[in-house]
Amino acid sequence: MNFGRGPPVVLNVGGTRYSFSREVLKDFPLRRVSRLHGCLSEQDVLEVCDDYDRERNEYFFDRHSEAFGFIMLYVRHGHLRFVPHMCELSFYNEMIYWGLEGSHLDYCCQRRLDDRMSETFTYYAAEEPNGGPEGKGRRPPGAEGGKWLERMRRTFEEPTSSVAAQILATVSILFVIVSMVVLCASTLPEWRAPENRSVEEQSRYTAESVREPSGIIEAICIGWFTAECIVRFIVSKNKCEFVRRPLNIIDLLAITPYYISVLMTVFTGENSQLQRAGVTLRVLRMMRIFWVIKLARHFIGLQTLGLTLKRCYREMVMLLVFICVAMAIFSALSQLLENGLDLGTKNKDYASIPAACWWVIISMTTVGYGDMCPITVPGRILGGICVVSGIVLLALPITFIYHSFVQCYHELKFRSARYSRSLSAEFLN
Repeated sequence: MNFGRGPPVVLNVGGTRYSFSREVLKDFPLRRVSRLHGCLSEQDVLEVCDDYDRERNEYFFDRHSEAFGFIMLYVRHGHLRFVPHMCELSFYNEMIYWGLEGSHLDYCCQRRLDDRMSETFTYYAAEEPNGGPEGKGRRPPGAEGGKWLERMRRTFEEPTSSVAAQILATVSILFVIVSMVVLCASTLPEWRAPENRSVEEQSRYTAESVREPSGIIEAICIGWFTAECIVRFIVSKNKCEFVRRPLNIIDLLAITPYYISVLMTVFTGENSQLQRAGVTLRVLRMMRIFWVIKLARHFIGLQTLGLTLKRCYREMVMLLVFICVAMAIFSALSQLLENGLDLGTKNKDYASIPAACWWVIISMTTVGYGDMCPITVPGRILGGICVVSGIVLLALPITFIYHSFVQCYHELKFRSARYSRSLSAEFLN
């Protein structure tokens, strides 16, 4: 390939040669290539390329030749697209090497790159800097303390990373199940009978409930969850990042109400305000339902759900916007047709637009409780249009969410299998 006149300059990229004049080299669109024009010595040249042949005036770059061919098409025609059957991140690395950025890509390829980088960041965010289980043994000498902390961290964070991690995860799951059983049993009428006592009896019952089997079980579960959370915080690498993680926030929301209820019971005593505090205590105790979300640490299904919601937040917002717009339109029209017009048959269920919104949302989601329904012919026609529109609007973003869910599931399953291989090696050793 000859780009202009004058003494030829040869670029050898992975075995493919490109020849052009030195004048073209000065204003070349690729920064790494244009830097060759300002090199005054062979040492400066070798800082830009991998090798240099003075006799041939040839610069050698040990890079992907096919990727550079597509980059040269951008230099010629101004359009940059991905190489077919090549990883987007690998091609992006080639772009960075030659001095291009993601903004130079065509719009369709920019979207692919953004999605790929988002997926990779989410997937590798929980990985180790040394490459995960395969990176063991690469630590520098004298890092035994860091190695011990790393093993502790993986034991608490990765249930499939070792035998101890699996045992710890099993125990944690048992505590969650026991706490949920106690929470459900506490709502039975036999358990709730003491709530009808007087203030003095209620305060005495609250003080004695801690010594009952249910109170003891609850205290033991809270103690386990608290100790687990504290240990995970101590062995974490980044304390600020640890506090910002959603699962850790949920852990805090599940543990804190118990200590708040205990403090309220201690400070309230037999005060008359205990009746008002009793409602608060019941609300705080019911927040223990967040413990169910702790199971997401140990089950791929719940992790996949959370990761899918994180990646598909644009589609979820789009779905909510669709529903809100349709709800505003159909609720206003239904209120007008059923109650706003003086037709002699007013439907009191549609007395206002907010009341009609309830009918619209249950109709669009095809639930249809039947607690309120249109009685006029125009209202029933509008109801049919509302149901069909709900099916169409809900189906539009579902495809994107489904594909993202499948991809997230395969990634998390691959990660779990990788740690399982590490567990098998540890067991054999």
